[in-house]
Amino acid sequence: MEKTTSQKIRLGLFVIIGLILFVLAIYFIGDKQKMFGKTNHLETIFTNVNGLQLGNNVRFSGVNVGTVRGIEMVNDSNIKVDMIIDKTIFRHIKKDAIATIGSDGLVGSMVINILPGKGKLPPVVPGDVIESLNRIRTDDLLNTFSKTNKNAALLTENLLEITTEINKGKGTVGLLINDIEVANDLKETIHYLKISGKQTSESITNLNKIITSLNNKNNVIGVLKDTAVANNIKTIINNLDQSSSEINKVVDNLNKTILNIKDGKGAINYLSNDPRLVKKIDSTMTNINDASIRLNENLEALKHNFLFRGYFRKQERNKLKRDK
Repeated sequence: MEKTTSQKIRLGLFVIIGLILFVLAIYFIGDKQKMFGKTNHLETIFTNVNGLQLGNNVRFSGVNVGTVRGIEMVNDSNIKVDMIIDKTIFRHIKKDAIATIGSDGLVGSMVINILPGKGKLPPVVPGDVIESLNRIRTDDLLNTFSKTNKNAALLTENLLEITTEINKGKGTVGLLINDIEVANDLKETIHYLKISGKQTSESITNLNKIITSLNNKNNVIGVLKDTAVANNIKTIINNLDQSSSEINKVVDNLNKTILNIKDGKGAINYLSNDPRLVKKIDSTMTNINDASIRLNENLEALKHNFLFRGYFRKQERNKLKRDK
């Protein structure tokens, strides 16, 4: 059956619209994959790409800047990943930038995140190889979780045993919880501790007041802290020290003198140690006193004697003249 003109026109429009949609889809997909823009290559080395595939996005500070263009096994432990990056982004990526593999969401595809460098190194150039940071693999996480679960199970079991012992009143904690007498003693101890703490606080307050009062110049310690008073006290102490030295010398001299008096043969030694000499001196003084009395009597008798009477009268007249 021959097609009509209108049918041919609709078929042509359908084909044209389909081609336009195909071209647009190719353009958007290619633009998303950086296939049509100006890009350059940047490489990094991983030990494990964790399911990274060709065409996965490359992000720099959370912004899609390129895609994974190649994944090549270099040796048994290193995998080289070739990335195409927008040329305008190269001037922002420093040479100490670090590439790491992450996931786009919990179950999304893998992506490469380029972390900005912390130094002041120059920007990368096309073909540079930047450092990489291998993320923790899922298997390692599962192994860690497995060990953590085992430890948690053991910890739970031990806690169960401990709580059982405590409920039975065993151990110190069990006694504290189940023994009323121990609880009362503990309560009383805490009460006394509270009182002691209050008294200690009051003592510290009083001590602070005393320490503060030391700076007051109206009390003794405040006066002693004065520099002039301190110098005067220092001078007095020095004088006392010198006086004590002189007193020691005097005492030494007195001791020597007393020893000389005690052990020597002088008059003082005889006077202090010989009682017979004292008696002789006493009797001598008595005799001298008696002799002086008799001498006075004789002189008085001579005054009345006619041979010496003129002499004594002459002496009296001379005395009266001198007194006038």
